[in-house]
Order: sequence, then structure tokens, then C-alpha cells
Amino acid sequence: MKSIRIGTRGSQLALYQAGLVKNVITAAMPAMAVEIVIIKTKGDKILDVALSKIGDKGLFTKELELALLRNEIDIAVHSLKDIPTSLPGGLLLGAVTEREDRRDALVSRNKKRLEELTPVDTVATSSLRRRASLLRYNNNLKIIDIRGNINARIQKMESGHCDAMIMALAGLKRMGLEHHVTEILSPDRFMPAVSQGALGLETRAGDRHINSFLEKINHRPTWTSIIAERAFMRTLEGGCLVPVGCFTVLDKTDLSLSGFVSSTDGKEYIEDEIAGKASDPEKLGTDLAEKLLKRGGDKILAGIRNS
Repeated sequence: MKSIRIGTRGSQLALYQAGLVKNVITAAMPAMAVEIVIIKTKGDKILDVALSKIGDKGLFTKELELALLRNEIDIAVHSLKDIPTSLPGGLLLGAVTEREDRRDALVSRNKKRLEELTPVDTVATSSLRRRASLLRYNNNLKIIDIRGNINARIQKMESGHCDAMIMALAGLKRMGLEHHVTEILSPDRFMPAVSQGALGLETRAGDRHINSFLEKINHRPTWTSIIAERAFMRTLEGGCLVPVGCFTVLDKTDLSLSGFVSSTDGKEYIEDEIAGKASDPEKLGTDLAEKLLKRGGDKILAGIRNS
């Protein structure tokens, strides 16, 4: 294996993230030639409709996955929260990078903090999870959709599209835009999305050379946490169409998880937690999801899907 082709979306953030992965690969194997291949996804082409109205997370991954299956690239780099928990046949999640800060951030045009926002202020987000969390915090807030890359969203806000936005802190930090952050939101109030802050490296299941190499660069602490979180999401059968969040804390050999499921208006909200040994993260994630389902999460999810 003399070279690796990295497939990525073409946004500034996606290219930066692909560059991070390239650096990790080069540090592990300096003689390796690494090529970055840009592939446009459906999610990049449809920017005027809310994600919840046009499909699930595959919007940002399908074309990259097809390129993998056609052997046009060797690795697809995604924000891991965009990768569905069930992958197409022949593909697998080969590795993750060290996780960036997974918390959400408030970006406000007038530098108002969350507690200072009033019904007069318009808050923008494309996430049903963030919408539900906002309405649970203050059901008088006016919330609208927003799409586009990070810079485009900030420009829209500054042009008057909204007064504030909830964004992933990881993306803002990676782009050097954390100076726009008005407030970092505590996971106690705003539980992050599953796998937020981590980058996922997807590849072909049968590519022995690539998978052997990915094992060497896989960040094991992040891997343990995201396996639990993705099992939690898979059991709930969640996605961007469902307000679901999860927060993990890994302490040496112990792993604790908090998770929630909510109605889209934030009025029905069930949260729980679980802790155990980090040696079986998938079971912990599954068990936490089942706790939420038994407490009424199944009815909340059925209501969302039926609507």
C-alpha cells in the first residue's frame, strides 16, 4: 500500500477535517502518499430546506459511500454524527480521530446569553435536538431553520436572518471561529448529539490493508465512547428526524452515559443515565436506550414518526 485516497465533502470545514486525518496518517506513516478527493453530496446541494424535511443523515454520506464501493476512494471522512448507525453492506467504520469539544455553543448577534433571549429574538438551528432543547428551556422562543456552512450561517445571522444560533463548538474551533461564541452550553441543559465532535473514517469491510492501518491510528478512548453512543442511537432507531442526545464520560476502565429522547416541542422529555465497565460500551448504550424506551420513549418516538 503506497497511497491512500481520502474522500470528503467540499465545504471548508470538511476539507479542514480531511486535512486533519491526512496529518494523522502522515504522522503514522511519513512515506505514505495521501490524496484528498472532493465529492459533493445531496446534503450539500439542497440548502434551502430543513434537514428534517428532506431525509436522514445519509444526505451527507451516500455519495461518499458509493465512491468507496466503486473503489474510487479508500477512506471517507465524515463528521461522525452524520454517519448512520447502520452502514451499507460492504462498508464499516474503521477508526475515529481524537474527539474535539462535543458541546453546543450559542452564537449571538447582540452578544446575548441564552438566559437573556426573549420572544423578540429569533434563534436559528437546523437540528430537531437543539430545537427541542431550546423549547424545553424557554417555550416562548421563536425558532427558525438555517442551513449552509459555518461561515454562511454566521453571515446570514449578521445580515439579519436571525439574532442567534446554536452551533457545534467543535466546528467553530476547527475553523478558528470560536471568537464568535457568546456562550458554551452545558451538557446538563443541552445534551450533545451522538458522536458530536468526533471524525469517523469509513472504509470497505474487505480491504485488509486499509483496515489494518486504521487500527493503528484509531483513537481508542474516543472509540469506546462513540461505540456506546451509536449503540444508544441504533436501539432508539434515531437520526436527525428525532430529538435525541447522549453524553459519555470515560474514566479509565469505567464509562457513564446520559441520554435523552424528546418530543419536537420539548414538552415530553425523558432523560436517564447508566454506568458500567468500559469493556462493553455497546451493551451500556443499548441498555440506556432500553431504559428510555420503557419509561415512555417508545411513545414519544412513535408520535414523532406518525406525524
